[in-house]
This record gives sequence, structure tokens and C-alpha cells, in this order.
Amino acid sequence: MTRFSHLTPRNFLIALHDVIATALAFFAAFYLRFDGGAEFYDRIPLLSQILPYFLVLSVVVSYVFNLTTTKWRFTSLPDALNILRVATVMTLALLVLDYILVAPNVRGAYFVGKVTIVLFWFLEVSFLGALRFAYRYFRYTRVRRHARVEEAAPTLLIGRAADAEILLRGIESGAVKHIWPVGLLSPSSADQGQLIRNLPVLGGVDDVEDVIQDFGRRNKSIARVLMMPSAFEPDAHPESVLMRAKRLGLIVSRLPSLEGGEAPRLAPVAVEDLLLRPSENIDYARLEALVKGKAVIVTGGGGSIGSEVCHRVVTFGAARLLVIENSEPALYAVTEALIALGSGAVIDGRIADIRDRDRVLRLMKEFKPDLVFHAAALKHVPILERDWSEGVKTNIFGSINVADAALAAGAEAMVMISTDKAIEPVSMLGLTKRFAEMYCQALDNELAAKPGSKRPMRLISVRFGNVLASNGSVVPKFKAQIEAGGPVTVTHPDMVRYFMTIREACDLVITAATHALGGERGHVSVYVLNMGQPIKIVDLAERMIRLSGLQPGHDIEIVFTGMRPGERLNEILFANEEPPVEIGVAGIMAAKPNEPPMQNLTKWIAALEQAIENDDSTTIKTILKDAVPEFGSNAA
Repeated sequence: MTRFSHLTPRNFLIALHDVIATALAFFAAFYLRFDGGAEFYDRIPLLSQILPYFLVLSVVVSYVFNLTTTKWRFTSLPDALNILRVATVMTLALLVLDYILVAPNVRGAYFVGKVTIVLFWFLEVSFLGALRFAYRYFRYTRVRRHARVEEAAPTLLIGRAADAEILLRGIESGAVKHIWPVGLLSPSSADQGQLIRNLPVLGGVDDVEDVIQDFGRRNKSIARVLMMPSAFEPDAHPESVLMRAKRLGLIVSRLPSLEGGEAPRLAPVAVEDLLLRPSENIDYARLEALVKGKAVIVTGGGGSIGSEVCHRVVTFGAARLLVIENSEPALYAVTEALIALGSGAVIDGRIADIRDRDRVLRLMKEFKPDLVFHAAALKHVPILERDWSEGVKTNIFGSINVADAALAAGAEAMVMISTDKAIEPVSMLGLTKRFAEMYCQALDNELAAKPGSKRPMRLISVRFGNVLASNGSVVPKFKAQIEAGGPVTVTHPDMVRYFMTIREACDLVITAATHALGGERGHVSVYVLNMGQPIKIVDLAERMIRLSGLQPGHDIEIVFTGMRPGERLNEILFANEEPPVEIGVAGIMAAKPNEPPMQNLTKWIAALEQAIENDDSTTIKTILKDAVPEFGSNAA
């Protein structure tokens, strides 16, 4: 389809306006130049002959510089620059017409003249821009008026001026509703005393109580505090702002990241928003280049990680998405949420257990995916320590089924979500995930070694630690215990873990896939996300209690319950046998390959199948320890 096929009646009306504006500028320039006297009327016959061709040229120039296709409601600086470009090109055309065509060939003297040409440029800019900016101002004032009268809450913004400017644009366009900013508190000294789109910067973030009380004394009570992305930076003291605002009984909201393809929207401030290190800078154009127009399958798409991967691939332009999930309620919830996004992607969901090899093979063969993200797994350490054979069936055999099905269906890549617990594992979760990693590594190497012109499918694994607010995460557990009045239970005073958000983890997982499919791939097949510094769990518990307005040890007790089977005090990111490898991508490193050959894996897999069938726990444990010698599980 061409650009012309998308033109609407509105575009033709805009083109008509621009033609009339150019014609008026054309005649007005001559009228003003010659004061409406005889010389002006002497030129009208020739002007009437030239004008049609000049106007046709103006239509073409306006279309080339996007004046015809830009909505007047959003007229801004880039559109003003385009108006200047159009006026300049038309003025040059008038100059060529006068100095090269008319003067030497028709009149023998200059017909237009330099003064007329200069006048035309100014008039063309004015006539093309006047109605556009008048309409923009009309819409701007109307939206602001509606925003103030339609139950909009007086709101104090917290964050830097750049964030506030984006939010204010969102309010003016109608994308953000029900709030009316009355001022900004910025952590940047450069913003102090400034106006941002007529919104005053009232002070720094430490002035929140003074500013709110000042508005209250003037009977202009502030109802809401809105924290923008920059308000969560360490120098903005987000915990202090949240606690003070809650103490004053205000609603506290946040404006999530303004990147990643989503419109500005308000969300509640969650405690986990204050527990994070700064997120990595994600190259969203790189992710869109990978996903746009592709057919994608996500296994375990109803879980915390899987559902977020689904949302991200749809956001980045996937053409088709198949969600594979064995929980009917979870499948229904995620597909309904994805369809509600209105992205245009074809969304389908199928109930399936990845242990069912025939079912998985058939689904993938029918769907013909380009990319497969394998998030389905059993992940809770204490549960798998009791029911370790179920972990073998799902995490090992299920992953093998998904990898083989992706290969049979002709996918470009299969990305398995792994865990930092797979490194020198001490739990059945880590062990089964490490075995699945080894199978994917071996198959990836086997495919790469095959001769042929077609690029082989990539199989990669991506390791990361705990994800905030995911199912089974310690943060929702602590929140529930605090709301119930305590106690908050921690296994060990020295227990530390890595944490990151679901959004960042999923974006980096997709980023790893772009590296694996790029020319710089090398021999990398296991990626490890940069999770920053580990957090002491007891410190996390104390911080969450304080953020709830309570005192640890006084209002809420912390009780140490003892380490559970399969746990260790410190997670590690790389084993001694697989040192880290820099790959030049922010937020991601790789583990140097360290996997047995496929012949060994095939032998272990066959033995595991037989042992599982016979429910022979001793043999299963022997096989797994043989495959992963560094395993030190205390599994039953």
C-alpha cells in the first residue's frame, strides 16, 4: 500500500486550506508591494495564468513536507519547521519563475521583484500557520478546561522537568485524565524557579510537606501526589516522599516508564517500586526489529513471566501470538488482557501441558512460529524438593519437548527462561533447569555444526534471579503478612537475593534473543542478566515495614524460621567452569559454554525416562548427579 491509499477526506480539506492560503499569500504579496495601484492590476492577467501551476506545485510540496497529513490538534515545533520549509521552497520557485522564466522570455524585465518575493515568504508562513496554531490553541484550552471541571484532582508532581513536560502533553492531548497539576517538586537544582508549560516548580522534593500545607492554608487542598520516573532515583528520596504523603492522607500515584511503546498512564505506587536499582537502558528499536511482524509462541504464557513476555511481544508488533498454558483460568485471563490491548495482533490461546510431547509438536507444527519463548516450568524450591520427580517431568522432559517441537516447526529461535539457581545447583529446581540448559546448548551446537546455507535455529537460555511481584515472590508474601499485623517471616538473617522487575527481565530476555540471532552471536547460548547488587532479605523486610508506616520490632515482629530444603544463603551468577563473557549489550552477559556432548545427554535422557516410568528415585538421583556433578541437593 502507498502513502496515497491512506489519505482521508480530512487530508483533502487540509490540502484545500493550504492551496487557498498560498493563493492568498501570492496575491497579497503583489497587492502590498504595489499598494493596490495600477501596476498591481496590470499584472493580474499574467498572474492568473501562472497561478494554477504554482498552486499545483504547492500541493506537491506541502505533501512532501507532511503538512497535508499532520493532525492540526498536535501541531508543534516540527510542524512549524515544515511550514518554514514549504514557504522557502515556494519562495525559491517564485524566484526561479521570475528570474529565469518570465523576465527573459515574457516581459524582458522582472515581473515579481525581490520585495514581492520576500513579502510572499512572510505571508505564506503566516497564512499556512495561523489557522493551524489557532486550532491547536482552541483544542489546548478546551482540554485544559475539561480537565479542570471533570472531577480532576489537584495534583502535586514529583520529578524532573523533562518528565513533567511529557505528562503535561499527555494531559493536554487527553491521554491522561482526572488530574490537574498545580505544581512540581524537582530533585534538580536547575529546575528551581522555572515554569514548565506554565506549571511552576515550587521547590525540591524535601519541600513536599511545606508545599502541601501551604496549599491547604489557601483552601486549595492537594488531593494527589504523582511520582514520575525520575522521582524514584536515589537523590529524589522516594521513600521519604511516599511516607510523608501517606502521613498527610494523600493518594500517591506513579507515572511508569515513558519508554517502551506505551502511552503515559497512572498507576498506584507499589512498595516494590522503591526497592529497585536503576533499570538498564533498553534498546526498544532493537526489540521491535526482532519481533515486528513475527509469529510468536509463549509457553507458560499465563504465569508472571510468561504473561509479561506476551504483553511485550504484542507491544513490539508481533503479527501472531499463540499462548500455551495448562491452567484454564490463567489462559483465559492473559488472552482477554492481550485482546483488550487492541494491538492488531492475532491472539490465540491453547490449553496444553508441555509434558504432552505429541500435543506440543502438533500445536507448533500447525502454528509455524518464528520465535518460541519457553517460560513454562515448576519453580518453587520447597515444593520441588518434596515432589522432585514432577520437576524432572516438567522442567527437563517438558523443555526437551518444546525445544524439539520448535526445531520441527522451523522456528528461528527458542528462548528458555532459566534461573540463577541453575549455577552449581543445590536444589531440584536448579538441577532440572541446568539439565534443560545443557540439552539446549548441545542441540544449538549440533545445529551450528551442520553444513548448509540456511541459518540454523538458535536455542538459548537466559538466567536471572527473583522477580518482584511475581507469583510466589517474597514481596507479596511480606505485604500480606504486614497487612495481617505480622509477624513477617524470614528464613535466615544472612539470606541475600537478587531482584529485578518483571518488565526489565522480559525486555532483557528479548534483547538476548536479538544478540543470539545477530551476526555477533559467537558460541554463546547461555545468557545471564545483570541484576545489580544482591539485597539482604531481612533488610528488605524491615524496609517494607517502614514504608507501611510501621516500625520493625515494635509494630511488626520479624521471625526467623530457618532455611528450607534446597535453599542457600547466597545465589551465584557464574559457575567456576563457565566464566562470564562480555557481549557488548547493556544489562546482559554470557556464560562460557560448558555442556556435555549430545550423545551423553541422549543416554541420560533415555535412562531418566525408564527410571521415571519405574518411579525409581535412587536411579533418577544417580543419573542427575552423573549429568551435573556439581549438584549438591538435599532433595528427598
